[in-house]
Parts: sequence; C-alpha cells; structure tokens
Amino acid sequence: MDALGPTEAGFSADAICEGGDLDCGSGLLLIIREALEPLGPARVLEIRSSETSVREDLPAWCRMVGHELLGATPGAGRSTSYFVRKGGADALLARDLQAARDFRWRARAKATESGATRVFARNHAFDVGQPASFDTADAAPSAVEFLLGAIAGELIAGLRWRASRAGIPCQALELSLSTGASDPGALLGLAGAGRAGLSEIAGRLYVQCDAGEEVLAPLWRETLERSLIVNSLGPDILLKLDFKVIP
Repeated sequence: MDALGPTEAGFSADAICEGGDLDCGSGLLLIIREALEPLGPARVLEIRSSETSVREDLPAWCRMVGHELLGATPGAGRSTSYFVRKGGADALLARDLQAARDFRWRARAKATESGATRVFARNHAFDVGQPASFDTADAAPSAVEFLLGAIAGELIAGLRWRASRAGIPCQALELSLSTGASDPGALLGLAGAGRAGLSEIAGRLYVQCDAGEEVLAPLWRETLERSLIVNSLGPDILLKLDFKVIP
C-alpha cells in the first residue's frame, strides 16, 4: 500500500481512519482495530478525531496493545490527526513478557479464632488448617495438602492446554499425589532431628484423550518442564510422577 504522503509534522500514513466524534469507549477503538487489521507491522494509520478525550485515552490503549503513537497534528476544524504505528508480533511479545516480569502474585493470611488461617488472594478466600496434620479428619486442609493441590491443579491445566493447542480433546484427567515428611521428628520439634521437609512427591496422572502415549508423553514432559511450582520445589524433593493413558 502506498503511503498517503508526509504531513506538516513529517509523519506518513499508510491508511486513514475517520473517527468523527466517537470516544474510545463508544466504538472508536473497534474502528481503529478494523483499520489496522489489513496493515502490516510498522505501517502507520492516521486517525482523525474531533473528540477531545481521545488525546488522553489513545496513548494508554496503544501502550496496552503494543502499538506506537508517533504524534498528533491539528486537522480541519476541530479535528486532530493521530498517527499510530502498528506493532508486530515482536512488539506484542515484548509487551507480554514485560507484563509477566512486573506481575507479582499476592496473598494475605490472618489467624482466626477457630485456629485455622484465613487466606485472601485476589477475589478468593479460603481456610488453611495445620501445617501438616496426621489426623484423618480436620476442619480445613493442611498447608501440605494445599501444596499438593496446587501442583496437581497446575499440571492438569497445563497438560489440558497443551493437548488443546495440539488439537487433542481430553475427556478426563485425574492426578493423584502423595508425599511424606523427610524426618517427622523435625516437624514435631524433637531434639536431634534432621532436616524438616518433604521426602518426595509421588503420583500418577490418568489421561483419557484422543491420542496415544507416544503423542501425550512429550506434552507431559513439557508440562513438567514449564511448571512454575514444580520447578520451585528445590533439589531436595524427589519428584516421581508418571502418567497412564486409559481407554
């Protein structure tokens, strides 16, 4: 597509988008997306708008979606021309990576009168019982059980997502995990005990998908390699996980 020619400010546009008096919250962004769609990366779109709020809102939108606002020049009458350079895949990836680097997961915990700990995370709240309980029943899961649940939840979701990307529907996924204390005496505070920690985490994932073991095994290995929690456990915990395909 040939450029429309330089403006007084020195910008060149590959296409023009007439925004009229629409603001970013009432349809202008949809028009801009449609105008940018046929343009290649680094191509420039001129957006003509007479809505004053666009001057504040358009730069924020460009930063969020990975485009570059080159500048603005006065147009005819009340109109202003904004020049946006379309970001490519590299720009979007860089934006996503920076957002991931800056993100922090947060949780706040508070002791309750019942003896449990109330945890607040985002829009969720849940109770955590003893650090590690040896009873058969408790009012709330222990901290160790929450850890096992977090591992199982991440691995199941990770494998399901990778199978879906590969076009493999999964009918059922079930992961059973177990663990034990490396030295129960350390947990109980006995003198002369060794290191407090978990000895190993063992388990098996049962998979019912429209694919065989030769297809699912690489996806399972990648799921383990990319797991945030599994790879944060440290070298002292032996991980013994396998999977079995069921018909």
